[in-house]
This record gives sequence, structure tokens and C-alpha cells, in this order.
Amino acid sequence: MTSDTRKEAVRRPGPHRADDDAHAHVHACAFHALHHTPGRPLLLPNAWDSASAAALAAAGHAAIGTTSLGIAAAHGHPDGEGLPAVRDATLALARRLAGRLPCPYTVDIEGGFGGGPVQVAELAVELADCGASGINLEDGLPGSGGLQVPTRQAELIAAVKARVPDLFLNARIDTHWLADSPPPLSRTLARAETYLAAGADGIFVPGVTADADIRVLVREIAAPLNILFTPGRHTVRHLAELGVRRISTGSLLFRTALGAACAAADALAGQGPSRGSGPVPPYAIDDAPAYGEVQHLAGDVATGSRGTVATGRRGTTGGRGATDKARQRSGSAARPR
Repeated sequence: MTSDTRKEAVRRPGPHRADDDAHAHVHACAFHALHHTPGRPLLLPNAWDSASAAALAAAGHAAIGTTSLGIAAAHGHPDGEGLPAVRDATLALARRLAGRLPCPYTVDIEGGFGGGPVQVAELAVELADCGASGINLEDGLPGSGGLQVPTRQAELIAAVKARVPDLFLNARIDTHWLADSPPPLSRTLARAETYLAAGADGIFVPGVTADADIRVLVREIAAPLNILFTPGRHTVRHLAELGVRRISTGSLLFRTALGAACAAADALAGQGPSRGSGPVPPYAIDDAPAYGEVQHLAGDVATGSRGTVATGRRGTTGGRGATDKARQRSGSAARPR
């Protein structure tokens, strides 16, 4: 069976348009290029469902990622356990986004959801067939079970790149993630070298926050370095100055959305700020997207409209786009729910 035949065997249900492949190829090339502009790192917001992905794309972000915590929690499951149900939810989201975002998107697949090289490669093929431009593949074992053996992780990476060489594989190294006493950077660098030799396109080291450590990683890793944004420790400008090429928000937006929902509900009830474990960012109910706007976003994803929601990019006049602001003032937003 040829590679093309194998890819066709896992093609998503429904009619396949001839321009889907060209659309996916353009996005894949653009996504790779976004990692190679010195001084301008890719700020990657992470979505958890089709509405959040559509909203972030409409806001003008150059690319969108998914958050495994957000997807898992939204479906009533814990993150990082390699659960089949979370794998299914992740793939289902990719299918809903297939060819329908005006920008590239990349998918967090945890550690491959417990699959071996063949299974992980098949998942990557299916995600690429849905239009995904990249994947995150971590070397942390499910259930906080430590780290994957580097050579075994390299087998997963090599299998994916053999099947879908254009997919941007971001190899996540968990040496510093949720570790009270992280190992020397030399161990992280050794893993990075192994993963790059296997075909990884970028290296992601969450949990690293110190400038000195980031500088070492940037200098020693021969690929774009991805850092997880840490509020209170990082700014995009400073990470750019350090040489970071990709900045992920991880589950931050999902968790912020939960906090904002609780804060808004508490405000309506006259109870003041949410009683959570930490401070909740200020949130104005008047700033919530109008009902009609969310309907419009969901409709674009459902029907496959591209680039019709917003005309402006962040930092340019228009924000979400003048069409959205006009829509919020119109009767299309009259059905609150």
C-alpha cells in the first residue's frame, strides 16, 4: 500500500474538495515560516473547541493551537492520561475545523494517547488530512509516570515524519514540567538533539522560566524554541529578545475563560469577585461577544466559510473587524442565551 493510499484510507467522511489539499499545503508552508522570523516569535493562542478556535482566528491571530487540558476538561476528563475518549475528542475537533479556519492550526496530541509508532503516525496522518499544519508530541508519560525513554520517543517522531513530512512536529520535552527539582539543562539538550535527529521541527520546553536557561536553550538547540508563557514572569517582547521563536499560551486561555465566567456570574449575583484559589482577571460583561457574533462564528465553522469574520489583524485598526462591531449593534444579537 502506497503512502497516498494509506492517507486515503483514513480520509475524513464526506466529500473531499480538490482545493482542500492546496489550502492545507498553503497553511502548512505558512505555519513553518512563522517559526523562522528572527525577533518576531509566533504567539500561539490555544483553543479548546470550534467556537474558541473560530473566535481566536477571527481576532486575527496568525495561527491557532489546541490545548489538551481544555479539550479533556470540556469533555469531563483529566488531562495527560492518554485516554481514548480525549483522543476521540481531539480528532473530532480537528474534523470540525477541517479546512474552515483562515489561518493554520496545530493540535496537541499529548504523548500520542498511548499508541506506538504506527498508531501515532496514523493519528498524525488523519490530523493532517483534516488540515492541521502541526502537532505537539510530548515525552511525559501518562498519569505523571515520568519521562519516555528518548530512543522510544524518537521512534514516534520518526514514524510521524515518515508518513507526513510536511507536518510541523513540535517535540515537547517535559524535563522541567511540574518538576520540583528539574535536572540539568544538559539532559534537556540531549533529548532535544535526539528528537531533532529523528525529524522534529521544533522543540518545546514548558516549565523553563529563567532568562539564563532560555538563552542556553536558544543557543544550543538547532531549531525553533517554544516556551510556555508564564504570567508575571514573561512578556512577548522580552521572550523575543531572548531568541524564542514560538510562545504558547497552553491552557491559560481556557482557565481564564472559566474564571471570567465565574466572575461574571458572581457579579450578576452581587457576590463580588469569584472565590477561587487566586485572583480573577477583571472582566466586563459588556465585553462578552454578542449572541449573533457567536452564531456567526459557529456558522462559519459549520459551513466552511473562510476569512469572512474579521478583516483586521491584532495591532491594526478594527480588532475583531468592523463587520463584527456592526453585527453586535444589529438585531442579530437580540437573542441572549
